[in-house]
Amino acid sequence: MRLTQGAFSFLPDLTDTQISAQIEFALAQGWAVSIETTDDPHPRNTYWDMWGMPMFDLKDAAGVMMELKAARTALPERYIRINAFDSTRGWETVRLAFIAHRPPVEARFALDRVEAEGRVQRYALRRVPA
Repeated sequence: MRLTQGAFSFLPDLTDTQISAQIEFALAQGWAVSIETTDDPHPRNTYWDMWGMPMFDLKDAAGVMMELKAARTALPERYIRINAFDSTRGWETVRLAFIAHRPPVEARFALDRVEAEGRVQRYALRRVPA
C-alpha cells in the first residue's frame, strides 16, 4: 500500500533530478522552500516536524537538495516532504508540497464504517500495524 498525499503522490517516486527540477520551478516563482518530516503520515496530521529553517532567498536547488540528503541520512525511517510557500500578498500559503522520501515500510491505514441512527453512515480512518 502506498501513501498518497500531496502533488505527484499517484506517480512513482520522483528521482533526485526530478525533485531538483520541481524545486527550481518553485524558486523561479519566488516561493520559499522548506523540508518537513514525520513518522505519523495520517491524512489529518498537519503537524509535521520542520527540518531546519525555511529556505528564503535561495537562487538554485542545490541548497535544498543538500538538506534533503542530510534529512534522508539522519531520518531514513520517516516521511520527508518538501513544501514551497508563496508569501505574495493575497496568497500567503503553500503552493506546492510533495513527499520526497518514504520509509522502507509504508504506513498502512484502514477505513472503518460505523453505523449510526437511521441511514447515517460514518467513516473512521485508523492506522494498521505493519
